[in-house]
Amino acid sequence: MLTYEEWVAVGLSLRVAFWATIWTMPPAIIVGWLLARKDFPGKGLFDGLVHLPLVLPRVVVGYLLLLALGSRGFLGQYMHDWFGINLMFSTAGATVAAAVVSFPLIVNAIRIAVDGIDRGMETAARTLGASRLDAFFTITLPLMMPGILSGCLISLASALGEFGATITFVSNVEGQTRTIPLAIYSATHMPDGDESAMRLTIVSILLALGALMLAEMANRRLKLALGRV
Repeated sequence: MLTYEEWVAVGLSLRVAFWATIWTMPPAIIVGWLLARKDFPGKGLFDGLVHLPLVLPRVVVGYLLLLALGSRGFLGQYMHDWFGINLMFSTAGATVAAAVVSFPLIVNAIRIAVDGIDRGMETAARTLGASRLDAFFTITLPLMMPGILSGCLISLASALGEFGATITFVSNVEGQTRTIPLAIYSATHMPDGDESAMRLTIVSILLALGALMLAEMANRRLKLALGRV
C-alpha cells in the first residue's frame, strides 16, 4: 500500500500530466497541420524549434524555462508584476514544464496523421460548396482523430515521467511540484527510502504502460471506425 505522501505524488502527477496534455492539444493540432500541409519561409527552423525539447537535455529545457518564466525571467517578471502570476515552486509551473517537454510528441503524432489523409476527400468537399473551415472540421479533423488521441496518450505518458525540466524550473516541493519521478528521487536520498522508491517505480511503470496500451487500442478502434483498416 502507498503512504499518504506517495498518494499525493501520484495524484499530483496525474493532474499535471492531464492538464499539460489538455493545454498542448489545441496548439499541437495547429502546428501539426501547418508542418504537414504548408510550406513557408523558415519552416525548417520552425520544425527544429518545435522538436528541440526532444533532443535537448531536460535540465537545459528547465533552465531555459527558468530564464524565460522565472520570477526574474524576461517574461516571468512581467507576468508577476502585471497579472500576479508566479510559476515558481507551483503546480502550474510543473504543468508548464511537462507541457513543453511533451509538446513535440503530440505534434509529431498529429503530423503523421495529417500526412496520411487523402486530400481528394477535402477537394471533393470544397467542390460541393464547403469552405476551407467547413472542410477542415467535417473532413480533416475527424480523420486526424487517431493521431490526436494517440498523441495525447503518448504525451500523457511522457508528462507522467517528466523529471529534469521540472526539478530545474520549479524545484522539488512536496504537494506542489513533487510528482512521481521527483518523489522517487527524494526517496533514494533517504536512509529508509528504498521501499518507497520501489512502490512508486512500480506505479510509474504501470501508469506509463497503461497509457501506451490505451494509445494503441484507441488508435486501432478509431481507424476501424473510420474504415481505414
